This record gives sequence, C-alpha cells and structure tokens, in this order.
Amino acid sequence: MDYSELTTMQLDVLQEVGNIGAGNAATALSELLNEKVDMSVPAVNIIPFDDIFSSIDVEVVVIGVVVRVLGDIPGNILFTLEKDVALRIISGLVGEEQQQITELGNSTLCEIGNIISSSFMNAIAELTKLEVRPSVPAVALDMMAAILSTTFIESGQFDEYVLDLETNFLQENEKIRGHFYYIPMPGSLEKILNSLGVN
Repeated sequence: MDYSELTTMQLDVLQEVGNIGAGNAATALSELLNEKVDMSVPAVNIIPFDDIFSSIDVEVVVIGVVVRVLGDIPGNILFTLEKDVALRIISGLVGEEQQQITELGNSTLCEIGNIISSSFMNAIAELTKLEVRPSVPAVALDMMAAILSTTFIESGQFDEYVLDLETNFLQENEKIRGHFYYIPMPGSLEKILNSLGVN
C-alpha cells in the first residue's frame, strides 16, 4: 500500500485511533508517575523512508523503545524521546537525579514504552476487533538515524512510507514532544483500514 495515497478521511481515522491510544497512555502514565499527564497526537505524518532523514535531526541522541507488534497486523512500533527528557522522567520515578541510563533506568523506560505501546495497540484492537499483542520492549540509546534504520529494515518496509504519529505530553505544565512510529509489515495497514471501514 502506498501511504502517500491515503485519503483525508483515512488519515483522520488514524489520528483518532492515535488520540484514543494517547488518552489511554496518559491515564496509565499518570498512575505510574503519580502526577497528571496529558498526551495527544496533534498530527499524523506520512513520510517516505528516503526523506525521513532530512526531516529530523538524525544526529541527535535519543532513547528508542522498540516493540514488535504480533498477531493480525504484525510490524514494529518505535517510540522515541530525547535523552535529556528520558533522564528527567527516570529521575522523577526513582527519586534522585540520573545522569546516565542505568540498568534501573533501562527497566523504567521499558515499562514506559510498554505502557504507551500497549495503550495504542489496545485502542486499535478495540476499534478493529483484530488480535494485536506486544512483544517484550527493547530500549536503545543511539543516534536517531541508527535507531530508525534498524527498526525500519527489520520491518521489511524500509523502502516504503512510514507512519509517524507526533505525540505531545504535558507534564507539570511542561510540553514534551516525542514520536511514535508504526512501521507495519506489508498488508497490515490495509487490514486496519478495512476493519475501520475506510479502505
């Protein structure tokens, strides 16, 4: 499927699915962090793989949480946060300032990534009635370019278009921007849109 040919209605439906998932994630993160967290998906972007490296700062070091999507719509989910943001979140959870990603920090990020990914997958499963389940998350600390390349190539979709859901967190009146990439295996996006009645 050529993502560039998605209609406005299809993009609107995908954004609504994203917002439902973001709402679920915000509730779960609020409980984990013991403070109010708002999360939204302000935009759904369809980006050609060849262009994605020119649309972002590929040399910035980020934390990437990768989750494999198993079931009826296999693919990969990649959630990225800048390193300083991730360290701030970990520091808040462990109660002391963190300068590096330790084993405890890695576990914390896995849990956060699992919450966010599961929230989005549950939203898709509830709306489409498809079977969707996550793998165990993996955390990577690297330049954005390296994390994106590895995740896309593993999905078998690296020469096509990428679905990027921009995410905004609002935590203690501070806006945190992240990216939530869904890289479906060939055929998975069609199943989602068919199940939602917009294909």
